[in-house]
Amino acid sequence: MSNEPSATGTSPRTPRPGAQKSSGAVTKKGERAAKEKPATALPPVGEEEPKNPEEYQCSGILETDFAELCARSGYTDFPKVVTRPRPHQNFVPSASMSEKPTQDDQRLSASCSQNSLESKYVFFRPTIQVEMEPEDSKAVKEIYIRGWKVEDRILGILSKCLPSLSQLQAINLWKVGLTDKTLTTFIALLPLCSSTLRKVSLEGNPLPEQSYYKLMGLDNTIAHLSLRNNNIDDHGAQLLGQALSTLHSSNRTLVSLNLGFNHIGDEGAGYIADGLRLNRSLLWLSLAHNRIQDKGALKLAEVLRPFELTHREVVERRRLLLEKGSQERSRSPSSSRHGDSKTEREKSQTMGISSVALADKPEKMQTVKTPKGLGKKKEKSGEVVKKEEKSGSGQSPTQGTPKKEDATKAGKGKVTIPEQKMSKGKGPKTGSKEKRSILLESEQLVVEATEMVNPLLEPVEHRDGKVFMPGNKVLLHLNLLRNRITEVGLEGFLTAVQYQVQVSKPKSSSKGPLGLLWLSLAKNCFDPLCPTYTMIQELMLPRDPVKAKVREEEATAT
Repeated sequence: MSNEPSATGTSPRTPRPGAQKSSGAVTKKGERAAKEKPATALPPVGEEEPKNPEEYQCSGILETDFAELCARSGYTDFPKVVTRPRPHQNFVPSASMSEKPTQDDQRLSASCSQNSLESKYVFFRPTIQVEMEPEDSKAVKEIYIRGWKVEDRILGILSKCLPSLSQLQAINLWKVGLTDKTLTTFIALLPLCSSTLRKVSLEGNPLPEQSYYKLMGLDNTIAHLSLRNNNIDDHGAQLLGQALSTLHSSNRTLVSLNLGFNHIGDEGAGYIADGLRLNRSLLWLSLAHNRIQDKGALKLAEVLRPFELTHREVVERRRLLLEKGSQERSRSPSSSRHGDSKTEREKSQTMGISSVALADKPEKMQTVKTPKGLGKKKEKSGEVVKKEEKSGSGQSPTQGTPKKEDATKAGKGKVTIPEQKMSKGKGPKTGSKEKRSILLESEQLVVEATEMVNPLLEPVEHRDGKVFMPGNKVLLHLNLLRNRITEVGLEGFLTAVQYQVQVSKPKSSSKGPLGLLWLSLAKNCFDPLCPTYTMIQELMLPRDPVKAKVREEEATAT
């Protein structure tokens, strides 16, 4: 009896541990399967969100937006956005630096040596350097990308980040391995940026097709363009000269153009000079460190004094005059069609010249007298100009294409640009240097002057059956440092400077362009003490506003 219950008691207990083990094994396998299944299924679900960069709304903070868009695009090792390093200007070595270092200083130097080793490697990592606005620490003012190749993927991400930067003013790309294809992508990006973007710098990016001229398109609003060290040759200079101006179009937004450290020769300088013939917006031009000799220098100097119009330019001028007159007659049908009395012609001619003249009174009287001895065709074309200018400025005739319409708008904006610039000599956004402040103020006035007179409609002079146009008196700064100009080229610049000094005076109260204020011809192939160069310096010294200001400060101090 006693053995049976024990048998029966032990018999049901014996299978329990086996059953528990089997059930435990089943549960562990189930738990493992349950844990492994979501682990394999979750990563794709988690990766679906980063692959939608189009859904991301930029916040205007470049560091956050760029990192987020790179992550969403699957770009893991992307460049970081860092603040541009600035040297400490107020650093003064103290007397304590000469004392013996303490134990804490030694420990600090040991840690700094380790950090410096790491910083050496960090220095070579690609970064996007930014400069912030002083008032707003989160508003990006300038972007610097230097020393690493910018691909289409980076440009695509920047095309989504940059439009949200409302204070962006400049983009600087130095040795970023641009190609003609990536440059086209970059140019398409620029219209998306804020209207405050005024400066673009592409330096150290030689292109086989020399397609830098696309940055000067009529639809771009770039005011400052730097193309240094791009191996631009005469062919590239030809494309840039055509972008400055042609017979039917002209760039009206570009204020400064830096073409230093390139391979531009005499032929390329001639193309740039051709672009300056009908361009009335460029104020600052640098052709330093190129290969320009006397032939190219004479071409540039010719544009700064009265030059003869070509046959095509004369034909285009007559066409604009006729078109201008027909538009004027259509605006005022009540006026007499045959008001050809000599007194009315002289009166209207005087009024027209006073509205668009770019020279002093002696030059004005000369232009008034010269048409009297012309043939009937020239006299009739002059009457057309008189009738339109008599009705007042600010009205644009409708022409075949919008470009020509803009080119033939009548107004006083262009004529008074330099004078207005000087009247606003101490406005906002001025730099520490006087040259920069004058350039920035001139840029604002060029942008504001929407109504500009076509240079072909300016008053001209007729001599020996040829038509001469006044030289370009809008250009303020010309830098030809370190070229190959000899005294032969200096003679041409001396004649140009004498003309500029005669017709444009910086301190005169009469409205008109200031003319050339800076001319740099140093480090060329001539003796610095030669009489021609000395005369040029003597003529240009009183016109330099920076040196004039220094002299005034010294006079007030004494």
